[in-house]
Amino acid sequence: MKKRQRVAILSLGCSKNLVDSERLARRFADSGADVYFTEELPVDGSVLIVNTCGFIGDAKEESINTLLGAIELKNEGKIAKIYAMGCLTERYREDLKKELPELDGLYGKFDWDGIVERITAENARTPAWARNLSTLPHYTYLKISEGCNRFCAFCAIPLITGRHHSRPVDEILEEVRDLVARGTHEFNVIAQDLSSYGRDLSGDGSSFLAQLIDCMAQIDGVEMIRLHYAYPSDFPYDILPVMARNSNVCKYLDIALQHIDNTVLDNMRRHIDADATRALLARIRREVPGIHIRTTLMVGFPGEDDAAFGRLLDFVKEQRFERMGAFAYCEEEGTYAARNLADVIPQDVKQMRLDRLMEVQQEIAFDTASEKIGRTLRVIIDEFDGQQYIGRTEYDSPEVDTLVYIPSDRRLKIGRIYDVVITASEGFDLIGQIK
Repeated sequence: MKKRQRVAILSLGCSKNLVDSERLARRFADSGADVYFTEELPVDGSVLIVNTCGFIGDAKEESINTLLGAIELKNEGKIAKIYAMGCLTERYREDLKKELPELDGLYGKFDWDGIVERITAENARTPAWARNLSTLPHYTYLKISEGCNRFCAFCAIPLITGRHHSRPVDEILEEVRDLVARGTHEFNVIAQDLSSYGRDLSGDGSSFLAQLIDCMAQIDGVEMIRLHYAYPSDFPYDILPVMARNSNVCKYLDIALQHIDNTVLDNMRRHIDADATRALLARIRREVPGIHIRTTLMVGFPGEDDAAFGRLLDFVKEQRFERMGAFAYCEEEGTYAARNLADVIPQDVKQMRLDRLMEVQQEIAFDTASEKIGRTLRVIIDEFDGQQYIGRTEYDSPEVDTLVYIPSDRRLKIGRIYDVVITASEGFDLIGQIK
C-alpha cells in the first residue's frame, strides 16, 4: 500500500490568505495526501507549504524569516521539502529564486494549484470554491472577490493581486450551502474592496453586494453574516436596508477610513474628502441603528503636519468608533507614494502620534464595553477553557475584537448561539451569564 504524503500548511498574513490555504488543503486531501494546518514549523518530516504575506515590511520580514527557519530544518532532515506561495512570492518570485535556492518550488497568488499535482502526482477534481476549514467548524471567512482597482497611494495590494474581480453570486451561494451542511453558522465576508463587489459582473457598474448578502441571509442555517473591508468611496448604500431588516446580518461593518484631513486624504488618493466621510458615517448609523463600525487609521503619511494629526484625533473623539485599529505609515516600494511623496516624518513622531491615537481609542473602547452591561446579547460560543465558556457577540469578529466570558455550570454547546445577559466588563472584554 502506497504511503500517503504528509503535507503541512503554514498560512501567514490575512484571512484572505487563509481562505487560499484552506482551498489548497482540500485539493491535497482529495488527491490522497495527509494534510494538516500548522502555526509552527513542523519537525516530523512533512512537506511544508508556506503561504506568504507581502503586504507591509513587517509581514515580508516574517515570511522571509519563516522560510529561512524552514530551510534550516530541511537541512537537518526534519522537513522533507519546502514550497512557497502567496503574496510575497507573487511579487518577488525571481528575487526569491536567486536568494533562496533551497526552496523546492515557488508559486504565486494564483498559480498554486500546481503544487498539488507536483507533490502527489494527482489532479483531483475539486470544485474551485471547496476547502477544508482551518478555523473552528462553526465559523469561517468567505472571500467574495480578489484584487483592487483603487490604487491608493500607500498600498501595494493592486501590485500583487491585480485588478478587482468578483466571484459569481451563484458560486458563492453554492459554497455557503456546502459549508452550512458541514456545520458552519457564522460567515465573515471578506474582500480587499467589498464596495466594488459585482461591479465587474453587472454590466452597468452597479454593486451586487446587497443582492449577495440578502440571498445569503435567506439560507437556512446561516446565523451570522459579518462584513469586512468596505471602501468609503462609492459605498453601496443599498446594503444598509439589508443589514437593518435581516437579524442574521450582523450590525457590524469594517470600513477602513485611513484619515480625515483633506490634504492627507488627497495625498493618499482616497477619492473622498472629510465632509463626504462624515456624511457616509452619519447615514450608516442612521439607517442601521446600533451598528458597530470598525475602522483602520494611518498616522505619519506624507502631508500630515501637527494640525492634520489634530484633526484626526478630534475625528476619533467625535465619531467614537466601536472598533478601531491604527498603524504608522511605512513606505512600500513601487507604490505611488514611494515614487512621488517623500517620507519625511521621523519615526519617533509617527510612533508618538500612533500612541496618542490609541490612548484615546482605548478609553472609547472601554466605554463601549461598559455600556453593554445589563443588555442581553446573542453570543456564539467558541470554546471552554476549563473554567468558563468564551464567545463573541454579533459585534465581534474572530481574533480581532472583544470576547465574552461566561462562567457556567450548565453545559453549553460549542458553535451554538445563546442569549447572554452582560453583567460586567473588564477592559475591552465582557462577562455574562446565560439568560
